[in-house]
Amino acid sequence: MLFDIAEPVGEPADVLTPELRARIKRLELVTRRAMAGAMSGAYRSSFRGSGVEFEEVRPYQPGDEVRAIDWNVTARTGEAHIKTYREERELRVHLAVDCSRSMDFGTAEATKREKAAELAALLTAAAAQNNDPVSLDLFDAELDEHFPPRSGSDHVLRVLRAVMGHLPVVDAGAGTGVPPDAGLLDTLTGLGRTLRRRALLVVVSDFAFGADSSWATELELLSRRHDVVCARVTDPLERKLPDLGWLRFGDAESGAVLDLDSSSARVRAAWDERAGEARERFRAGARRARADVLELDTARPSVDALVALFQRRAVRSGASA
Repeated sequence: MLFDIAEPVGEPADVLTPELRARIKRLELVTRRAMAGAMSGAYRSSFRGSGVEFEEVRPYQPGDEVRAIDWNVTARTGEAHIKTYREERELRVHLAVDCSRSMDFGTAEATKREKAAELAALLTAAAAQNNDPVSLDLFDAELDEHFPPRSGSDHVLRVLRAVMGHLPVVDAGAGTGVPPDAGLLDTLTGLGRTLRRRALLVVVSDFAFGADSSWATELELLSRRHDVVCARVTDPLERKLPDLGWLRFGDAESGAVLDLDSSSARVRAAWDERAGEARERFRAGARRARADVLELDTARPSVDALVALFQRRAVRSGASA
C-alpha cells in the first residue's frame, strides 16, 4: 500500500483557530498538573541564580572572613571594614524554540511543535514560581520573533500562544542556499551580544540540520558564560521505520518527496542506521557545546524527561530536588 504522510501534521496558522485554541488549552492544563506534582521544587534545586552581588560595607566583627576586608575603606576610616554580599537568587531564563516546518510533524498524540511548546510552558511555569523572568526567541530559517523577558503565571499562556501560533517560512531550504541552521545561528549570535548576566539558555529543536554542526560552535561560545541545555524533540517514526508497505515521505523544509518500501528489511535497517547517526551528531554537538542534553518524545510526557534532567543536575550539584 501507499501511505501518504508528505504533509506535516498540524499545519500552523497565522490566526488562533478553534482547533489551535483547544490544543493550547490542553497544553496549559498539562502544565498546571505538572506544577502541582513532580515539578514542584525541582527547578530551584537544579538551577541557580547568577551568583552574588554586593550589599554593603560594615565594620569588621570578630569571626568575619579576613579576605572580605575592604582595604580602601579601612585605610580611609582607620577602622577595619568588610564587604558583604548577598546571593543573587533571580535566574534569567532564555528559551530559543524551533518553529520550522519540520516541527509540525508527528505520528503520536502530539506534533514536535506541541512538545516544544509543552516544554517551554513547563519551564516558564517553574520560573514563575520563583519570580524568574523568561524571554522567548522563535526561529525557523531565520530569526523571526523575540518576546522580552517577563515573569508571572500569565506569561505561561503567552509563551504557549507564541510557539503554537507562529507561522514558519514556507520555502526554507528549498534551493535558497540558506544553511539549514541559519535561524538558530542568528538567534545564538544575537544572544551572545545581548546576554550580559549569567543565564539559563534552553534551545528546543529537532536539530534536523544534517551534517552541519555550526550551531555547536556558536553554542559553545555561549556556554562559557551561561548554563546551556539542548532539548531535542523526535517522533517515533523518525527513529524506527515500521513495516507498513510502501510509504510516501515529504521533506517539510524542501518539499522533496520520497517513496520507500518499508516492508524491506534492508530499507528499515538503513532508516534505523541514519536515525542513530542523526542522534549521535546531535549528542556530539551538545558535548562540544558543553550543554546538558534533554531528549523529548512526541509519544511521551515532556514533564518526565524534564524532571529526570532536574534530578541529574541536582545530584551533580550536591543538592536535593
